[in-house]
Amino acid sequence: MRNKQVILRDTVSGFPKESDMQVTTGSTELKLPEGSSSGAVLVKNLYLSCDPYMRGRMTKRQPGDSYVNSFNPGSPLTGYGVAKVLESGDPKFKQGDFVWGITGWEEYSVITATEALFKIHNTDVPLSYYTGILGMPGITAYAGFYEVCSPKKGETVYVSAASGAVGQLVGQFAKLLGCYVVGSAGSKEKVDLLKNKFGFDEAFNYKEEPNLVAALKRYFPEGIDIYFENVGGKMLDAVLLNMRIHGRIAVCGMISQYNLEQPEGVHNLMSVISKQLRMEGFVALSYYHLYGKLLEMVVPALNEGKIMYVEDVVEGLESAPAALVGLFAGRNVGKQVVVVSRE
Repeated sequence: MRNKQVILRDTVSGFPKESDMQVTTGSTELKLPEGSSSGAVLVKNLYLSCDPYMRGRMTKRQPGDSYVNSFNPGSPLTGYGVAKVLESGDPKFKQGDFVWGITGWEEYSVITATEALFKIHNTDVPLSYYTGILGMPGITAYAGFYEVCSPKKGETVYVSAASGAVGQLVGQFAKLLGCYVVGSAGSKEKVDLLKNKFGFDEAFNYKEEPNLVAALKRYFPEGIDIYFENVGGKMLDAVLLNMRIHGRIAVCGMISQYNLEQPEGVHNLMSVISKQLRMEGFVALSYYHLYGKLLEMVVPALNEGKIMYVEDVVEGLESAPAALVGLFAGRNVGKQVVVVSRE
């Protein structure tokens, strides 16, 4: 079977480039391991998810350095995606099922780790949503906000990188709860999106703010109860000075640091003590048990128009390297999705 793949050429330092990856087409024999109950599935990939955490996997890490392994140079990238089952050796899945989970950046994949696959039961929404709002980013937003932040009605909430796959959801969850919500992003288009489509109370372009401490003080004169952290660096430092007593910080990501050879330090950590803050890192993998609750809440809200969702979609595996690299230049508007096949 001919199988187009996106291969990582070598480990990456600094900002990733499209040339760090290569799109190849080869003939490979794709079949399940021997035995009808092998536990593996053969899938046709439909949609692939571009996620910032993938940058760390391009770097050579030692076992135990991260919750997820490095990519193997010379092999296809792997990540979250939506696929259709062509053949199954796992009794949980049958031919024709749609699934989401970890798959290869290629047209066809044999997936042996089927414990990381979720069967898609609701196909009344676009299947691509299972790379985002109904997939890993949705779990991330749901768990980070409701579980890590312990929010209460009327609290003040700040979300950085707020127009991305996770940020746009956190802001809307906070509004549904009755919070005052401000988001930041890196362009006028994204700021307008936050205010006019996602319903944030306020939003600002951080690139136009020479003093982030003053900017946050302007939007939060009484301080910030909850900060959903996606950026790190200077933004985190500015937030720490603007937090309220007993504030909570959910550390989801630090995209400003991913491509630096020498990460920036944080200077205002004394605020964690003086303001009695709780700052907690988390990953979606630890909260998959809440997936059913996410669906119960989000699917009706989507159907009723109470939650909006924006995707940035590119067509074809050939477009995947540029789409992934574009995350780190802020080129995407909304959740970045690669269409491999529309069936």
